Amino acid sequence: MLDKINLENILFLDIETVPETQNFEQLDASKRELWEQKSKYQRKEDFSAEEFYDRAGIWAEFGKIVCISVGYFSYKGIARSFRTTSFYGDEPKLLKEFKNLVTTHFSGSKHLLCGHNAKEFDFPYIARRMIIHAIELPYKLNLFGKKPWEVPHLDTMELWKFGDYKHFTSLKLLTNILGIPSPKQDIDGSMVRKVFYEDNDIDRIITYCELDVVATAQVFLRMRNEELLAKSEIKSI
Repeated sequence: MLDKINLENILFLDIETVPETQNFEQLDASKRELWEQKSKYQRKEDFSAEEFYDRAGIWAEFGKIVCISVGYFSYKGIARSFRTTSFYGDEPKLLKEFKNLVTTHFSGSKHLLCGHNAKEFDFPYIARRMIIHAIELPYKLNLFGKKPWEVPHLDTMELWKFGDYKHFTSLKLLTNILGIPSPKQDIDGSMVRKVFYEDNDIDRIITYCELDVVATAQVFLRMRNEELLAKSEIKSI
């Protein structure tokens, strides 16, 4: 039962990703060929492999993480706060910093990781990129040998499905229908590549990523039928 989980034991997270290089031609010949093969089904005859490359960030084999934002609840008596922070910059460095947070503060059996569509995207993407960079997986991301009920992951989209595996609901739609205030955002996921490579504005990406972490926490609160976070309770550190 969701209401039995101690909110302080949950690490909420979101990631932002981009293609591993700014342009298709910057890939070596073998990687370009592999991308052509990998993307063939998705792009069909509508796009060339080069034209489709701006979407490469959604595959861990052809993309990279540029930001991991996290958030967690903190209580002092009846006063609560939700604190967010982000890891960004060089990918191996941000992955190691994220791993250090997880292993230091969220590695116990009581701790859980939570994101929106995170079981399909964020969690496996982080794990794959760690393996690519020869970073040992933290226990919370190492699923080898674990039974389904032993996996320490929560997913707000999965919770909303209620067993309907065909159903996809975006975080933006979910916040709308649940009456969660949607903070004004000047970018969306489709713009992250441009903002990163062309505008060189990582701060905009961090803000966007942290807002999604807050929105995920708000959805989780609504699913527990609890009062939403007020702006004054949200702290960026």
